[in-house]
Amino acid sequence: MTVLEAVHEDHGALFKAHGGRRVVDHYGRPERTHTAVRRVVGFCEFGHGVVTVTGDDRVEFVDNAVSNRIPTTDGQGAYALLLDPQGKITTDMYVFNASERLLVFTPPARAAPIAEDWAGKTFIQDVEIDVATDEFATFGVHGPKATEKIASVLTGAASPGAHLSFVRGSMGDYGVTVIRDDGLAGEEGYTVVCTTDAARDVFDTLENRGTNAAPFGYRTWESLTLEAGTPLFETELDGEVPNVVGVRNALDFEKGCYVGQEVVSRVENRGRPSRRLVGLTVDAVPAAGAAVFSGDSAVGEVTRAVDSPTRQEPIALALVDYDTSGDLTVRIDGEERDASAVELPFVEGSDESARRPAYPDAEP
Repeated sequence: MTVLEAVHEDHGALFKAHGGRRVVDHYGRPERTHTAVRRVVGFCEFGHGVVTVTGDDRVEFVDNAVSNRIPTTDGQGAYALLLDPQGKITTDMYVFNASERLLVFTPPARAAPIAEDWAGKTFIQDVEIDVATDEFATFGVHGPKATEKIASVLTGAASPGAHLSFVRGSMGDYGVTVIRDDGLAGEEGYTVVCTTDAARDVFDTLENRGTNAAPFGYRTWESLTLEAGTPLFETELDGEVPNVVGVRNALDFEKGCYVGQEVVSRVENRGRPSRRLVGLTVDAVPAAGAAVFSGDSAVGEVTRAVDSPTRQEPIALALVDYDTSGDLTVRIDGEERDASAVELPFVEGSDESARRPAYPDAEP
């Protein structure tokens, strides 16, 4: 469950299950909170899984397991994937070099399986792997005033400037780590990491001290990331080949072999995966899995859709055949409704999502 369930309840939160954890869905009127984040700043408690990797061979071990280079310098991070032998994504993750250990942030349900799998592959390497999910609380701070917000409450360090870099400082009486995120909401963004015993004070600091920030839940996060064109693990990435969903920022093709790399490299060298992720505007909000048609031919399906608070119209992400073009329709409640492919992001904010799908020579 969330670290601060009673605090969220006091704020009128409604909850939902996410990756095996109970998290805040919204606090009422999520579209209004969405607008507040787009205009100023808001924050959300996220239910990440956390794995720690220690030992002299920690960087080499994780680097050999994932799709991207793991930084060797304290204070730096990377976005990476674990792939199966067919090159399909089994999880995404952020890996941060925190001096004597690596901190690995995963979808909540993936931390324990990753730790178990890696622990069985250490052989003679000096590596120790532990699940530390219950030791940490994490808060995302997002909006065009996010940097101003962090600067107003963080002492002992300046806000980190480069994406996926971090600094250590304090908020009130507690030590925190502040990570500059990679624009997933399409706005300036930071992740504040603290120990669970500090979570209540950090929540209060983010809400009430310095520049005020509105708390928001996962429903707002999903609409923010959809407007930014950011694919999420649970809805767009799980089980797909990285080239299909366009997450090129998670891949380093110059690396040595890792599981699934040969498949991904083969697709990359062809330059044309079988499908691609596109943005759609639609006449009504379709359900996930709704079929997308070009003429009489089914060409794909919707992965996620919302009624965009910023554009004030239904928008969706969909996986479609790579060469799909022309007039499209989406099946909603048994009827074909008009849809149009649009260039991502749907909304331009104060930052750009590093995870926005990218394809060689692709048109929307």
